Amino acid sequence: MIAPTTMRIGFLATLKMSLDQVWAHKFRSGLTILGIVIGITTVVTVASLLAGLRKGIEDFFLEFGPDNIFIARVSGDPGGAQARPKELKRKQLRPEYADYLKANVRSIEDVGASVFIMPKSGQVFSAKVPGFESDNMSLSGQTANLFNMSPRELRAGRVFTPEEANRAQRVACIGSSLADALFPDGASIGRAMMIDGAEYTVIGVFAPAKGGFFGENGLDRQVLIPLETARVRYPQSENYFITAKARPGLRVDAIEEIRNALRRLRHTPRGEDDDFSISTADSIIENFNKITGMIIMISIAISGLGLLVGGIGVMNIMLVSVTERTREIGVRKALGARRGDIVMQFLSEAVALTGAGGMLGIAFSILVTLVVSLIAPSLKSSVPTWAVVTGFTVSVAIGVFFGVWPAVKASRLDPVEALRYE
Repeated sequence: MIAPTTMRIGFLATLKMSLDQVWAHKFRSGLTILGIVIGITTVVTVASLLAGLRKGIEDFFLEFGPDNIFIARVSGDPGGAQARPKELKRKQLRPEYADYLKANVRSIEDVGASVFIMPKSGQVFSAKVPGFESDNMSLSGQTANLFNMSPRELRAGRVFTPEEANRAQRVACIGSSLADALFPDGASIGRAMMIDGAEYTVIGVFAPAKGGFFGENGLDRQVLIPLETARVRYPQSENYFITAKARPGLRVDAIEEIRNALRRLRHTPRGEDDDFSISTADSIIENFNKITGMIIMISIAISGLGLLVGGIGVMNIMLVSVTERTREIGVRKALGARRGDIVMQFLSEAVALTGAGGMLGIAFSILVTLVVSLIAPSLKSSVPTWAVVTGFTVSVAIGVFFGVWPAVKASRLDPVEALRYE
């Protein structure tokens, strides 16, 4: 008796057959995986843009010093535009708080004060020199010791001295972008500029600051003048900030001591919340990470709809494929193919479809990231490896999940009935 011959096809041959089937129906395959392409592109692109933004913000805040503690009346931006209504009712901080903290908090090395100067309602600050003018700027005053607490690299010139600050002299240090706009010839040191009707002598130009929000760093458009000069020129400005530098290894203790000292100074009743905000560079970065985490989760939820539609499309097209190739399945079974071989063949086709969708989605997201980087070079977006790996893995997993039922259905076909199918 002669044993029946069997036809066994290896994994690589099965994979080749699957890819050939996908390629044979290019248009149909493209429409089937469109949802997967959109879903993977959305997730990977959002992750890439947020990774670049996160790196810029990390660099921005870490430049202020890892041991520095920032004290403000409200949380959020210096202008208080995003502060909660309850915070806006708080008493203003005073520059004298810096001297009080330095004298009463033993775990800090130094304390400085600064003020963010806002123009009057309906007005805009602008810096003017003969032939050039820019209103894309901000104006702040600060104590001279802040240059030592948060060192910044200078491109030219120097920072103002404590003596100049105490005498309220009209000297200014400006950001690199503002210097380029006002002094395109590069000769800015020692020259005068007008701001809000007052003349200031430029004594220093900072090097481009690191990091920033959406690729821009507001420090590059900032004008810094001595705090006493700001108080003389703008006595109505009360948007003060205090910066304290903790002694090495004592930042946690310094925060608690500062909190207790300020509560005493501001007569905050026991049991009530602080009427001021304390933050550090890493706490601000941590809050940003929470926000970006939520954004990624929302993008995953939205793209999940596209992936679900794509997965259902894959299942539908695979069921159609099983019906169209019933006779082929019967022939293979008649020649000895086992159920596992049939399952592997159709499952490979489903995975090939979704895997191709995942690779196309990743390719599109990389292209979008490159385009954004070209449009906004200062926003250093990059595609994180984890996003690429996760995107491809998810696309393959969708193929496996939605391809199982069509593959099992194909493997269960009776070979005799399948051969009769027309």
